[in-house]
Amino acid sequence: MEGALGTVIGGLRNRWMMAVSSFFILSFAGSTYIFGMYSQTIKVNLDYDQEVIDMLAFFKDLGLNVGIIAGLINELSCPWVVLGIGSVMNSSGYMMIWLSVTGRIARPAKWQMYLYQLIGGSSMTFINTAVIVTCVKNFPRGRGLVIGLLKGFVGLSGAIITQIYLAANVDNPSFLILLAATLPTTVVLIFMVFIRPIEGSPKEKNEIKNFYVFLVMALVLAGFLMVFILLENRLHLPLAVIRIFAVITILTIFVPLLVVIRSQLQKIKSNEATTLSDVEKSKKHEFCKEMTSYAASSQGLDSSTDYNRKDPPMEENLKSQKKWPVRGQDHTVFQALMSIDFWILFLATTCGLGSTITAIDNMGQIGKSLQYPKESISTFVSLLSIWNFLGRVGSGSISEILMQKYSIPRPFLLSLVLAIACVGHLLIAFGLPGSIYVASILIGMCFGAQWPLMFSIISELFGLRHFAILYNIGQSSSPLGAYLFSVRVAGYLYDRRAKAENVGRNNALDELMCVGRKCFCTTFLIMAALSMVGCAIAGLLVYRTNQFYKQDIYGKFSVESKEDEKDASHLPCSTEISTITSKST
Repeated sequence: MEGALGTVIGGLRNRWMMAVSSFFILSFAGSTYIFGMYSQTIKVNLDYDQEVIDMLAFFKDLGLNVGIIAGLINELSCPWVVLGIGSVMNSSGYMMIWLSVTGRIARPAKWQMYLYQLIGGSSMTFINTAVIVTCVKNFPRGRGLVIGLLKGFVGLSGAIITQIYLAANVDNPSFLILLAATLPTTVVLIFMVFIRPIEGSPKEKNEIKNFYVFLVMALVLAGFLMVFILLENRLHLPLAVIRIFAVITILTIFVPLLVVIRSQLQKIKSNEATTLSDVEKSKKHEFCKEMTSYAASSQGLDSSTDYNRKDPPMEENLKSQKKWPVRGQDHTVFQALMSIDFWILFLATTCGLGSTITAIDNMGQIGKSLQYPKESISTFVSLLSIWNFLGRVGSGSISEILMQKYSIPRPFLLSLVLAIACVGHLLIAFGLPGSIYVASILIGMCFGAQWPLMFSIISELFGLRHFAILYNIGQSSSPLGAYLFSVRVAGYLYDRRAKAENVGRNNALDELMCVGRKCFCTTFLIMAALSMVGCAIAGLLVYRTNQFYKQDIYGKFSVESKEDEKDASHLPCSTEISTITSKST
């Protein structure tokens, strides 16, 4: 009994506990995703105009998606150092915003608020980098599903923090900023000790099965949150009901712990069953070793010589002498950045992420221009969040199945996602009755689906050695696309149309607003065209990597092959002796 208890406790240091701890951390790391809920408080309390709020949002997105420094630190240190820095940045950045908004410190200059928001937003890149990179290295054979799950929990984190805020029933919007400063930091500090690379972890029989269990749990949580959000938007729920929903939400997050416990119990039974067979194998190995030594001495040969070793083929020797790695091998950062594949992927995701972010950032304004009521706008904004999550977990798991069972290149799914996004943009451009609901589902799903695909492709083409840095360079395509398409295209075209409609108005204080389907028609025809360009660019990557994905790209992570090498010492003695005899002749 004590031995079993010790094994279970020791299991808290295994990679399943590491995976579950990653889910916990990312489920509460959504400070950047609730900016829209507290931005109005900043605007009112500090007497800012909308331009300043838009700049705060830009610095938030900049910090959220540009994390090269986090990648460098992760390369040079261990994950808990990166998590520690991220937690300090989260608490300090959002705490300074809270102190400023509540008047506990002197009113800061605008540049100081931009800096606070940048620090708070950057904390997310440190947390993401440490958790996702470590998980991918610990579970390399199921990285698409792993990344999809992790990014899915990140997508749900904003809704989870919001439910906790509503359950607290604090009639003060600034409390949400305080919650953003303290809750993610607390969770990181509790679970960061479990986030570490675990070398030599064997591939378990039910490894992928466990991740599908995690996937089902995540889908249940997402469905639960969607139902609650829709009820909350339509009805005035009592506080007791809101608190019950919040408790159920938190308990659902901790359900994956059952997988850790089950895995440890199975390990105990497996260890007990194999103890006797290990003893027998050890005795057999010793006997074979003695017989082989005797045969070698009788032939006048050195028994320490490895006669079963085969010289590598000439082609492999030539490949090993090449300084430039091929697809699938570990690249340096410079080698990856000099690769055409990397920039093809970067351009495709710039078009895809940039166009979908443009739709997401302007969804409220689109609803107003099409004269939807506030309740409807809130509904399809909520649909965006939920389908964003479904896109993340769905693309990771579906691409993994298509790749491993049917050898379909993962970039193919990226190309398909961008084609579907084009349909969503066209629905917004034409402004048909009710089409905004379908568009919000398609665009939310396509935006979320691109993240696991991009990160998985980077890890597969360029290896895992410098994945932390390449991961962050790759995701910088998001703010680049957002700036080019949302700020420079959508913002410019909307303001020009709105100014044309407001010509002749005497009241300069009237809100600059455009009404009608023409307001965003040109913008989203351009976004649809950009999505198709991204689809074509991703198709080029499909063509270039088709042969690469037809092979077993995870073969080097196969534990079975390593075990076969180890078991070579257990070959029948007659085989070893005959090999020695043949070598001597």
